[in-house]
Amino acid sequence: MIAIANQKGGVGKTTTSVNLCAGLHQLGKTVLLVDSDPQGNASSGMGVSKSLRPNVYDMMINGASPIDCIRRTDHGDVIPTGKELAAASIELISAEKREYIMKNALFTLYGDYDYIIIDCPPSLELLTVNALVAADSVLIPMQCEYYALEGIADLMTSIKLCSKKLNKRLTIEGIVLTMYDPRMNLTIQVANELRKHL
Repeated sequence: MIAIANQKGGVGKTTTSVNLCAGLHQLGKTVLLVDSDPQGNASSGMGVSKSLRPNVYDMMINGASPIDCIRRTDHGDVIPTGKELAAASIELISAEKREYIMKNALFTLYGDYDYIIIDCPPSLELLTVNALVAADSVLIPMQCEYYALEGIADLMTSIKLCSKKLNKRLTIEGIVLTMYDPRMNLTIQVANELRKHL
């Protein structure tokens, strides 16, 4: 189970999630993509309507069975999301063991798939925390630009805190350099800095 996470928006989390899912499926693996970003771009990227119910919101808030939420596509299975998921962080505040709701739901599917990929929202709030608690590892898409280097420290701190307090098995799968353009000096500098420090 791999969470695709970065608190910065526009770095390619959804693109990485959808393409990783489709690529693994093409290799003959059984793959489930869980769209936990209220924007729902991973759902539509896989050809699934954001208006379909039950979805991730129903699984996390209304107790819907994860099996009932799955939609089959030519590129892998999807648990879609919709705009109602935006309210989930507020609704989860009073929930008991709120950080473990996604893990408990997805655990029932763990043996059914070779890979479960969770597309996270661009923040470090409860939906992302739920994904990090559910996941075995986190894959970090990172844009090759200067400000991305500054934000990576905050993300690493959050991942370390999560692995220390909530999910001791969580590891960092790796960093994916997105929007890589070898013709630009800044891209090369950022890539070299990342390789040197991480």
